[in-house]
Amino acid sequence: MPERGLWVVIGERPWIGLVVAVFTVILDQWTKQMAVTSLSFLEPIEVTGWFDWMLTYNTGAAFSFLAEAGGWQRWFLAGVALIVSVLIAVWLFRLAPADRGLVIPLGLILGGGLGNLIDRVWLGHVVDFISLHYDRWYWPAFNLADSAITVGAAWWLLSAFFGSTSPTEKASVS
Repeated sequence: MPERGLWVVIGERPWIGLVVAVFTVILDQWTKQMAVTSLSFLEPIEVTGWFDWMLTYNTGAAFSFLAEAGGWQRWFLAGVALIVSVLIAVWLFRLAPADRGLVIPLGLILGGGLGNLIDRVWLGHVVDFISLHYDRWYWPAFNLADSAITVGAAWWLLSAFFGSTSPTEKASVS
C-alpha cells in the first residue's frame, strides 16, 4: 500500500477548507477590530520605511474600484461575494481527486471573501489597515482578508500552471 502524504489526507477532507475559511474570518475580524480601536483614521503609524499601520475604509472593491459609486455598490458587491462564496464552498466538496491540493487555497479565498463580506454588510465598508509604500508610491491599503484571497488565488494559479496540485501526486506520477 502506498504511503499517504499530508496533501492526500487534506484533499480527502474538504471540510479542512472550511476550517481554514473560519480561521481566516476570525483572524481577519479580530485584526480589523484591533485596527479600528487602536488607530486613528488616515493617520499612519510608521513600522518601517516602507510599511505603516493606517486605518482606512473602502466602500468599493479591490483598489477602491466603485468606491465613489453612490452607495449601490455595497449591496452589489455583497451579493457577488455571497454568490462566489457559495460556489467556492460547493466546489470544495466536489473537488476531483486530481484537485485535492486546492482545499487550502479555496479555504483561504473563501475566508477572505467572507471576512470582507461581513464588513460590507455590517459596516457599509471594508476596514483596511496595512499600508505599503516606496518613496512617494503607495500601494492601496489592505487587510488580512485581502491577503488570504491573494495567497489563495496565487496558490490556485500556480497549481493550474504547474499541473498537479499536490506534492504527493507529483511524486507518484514521477
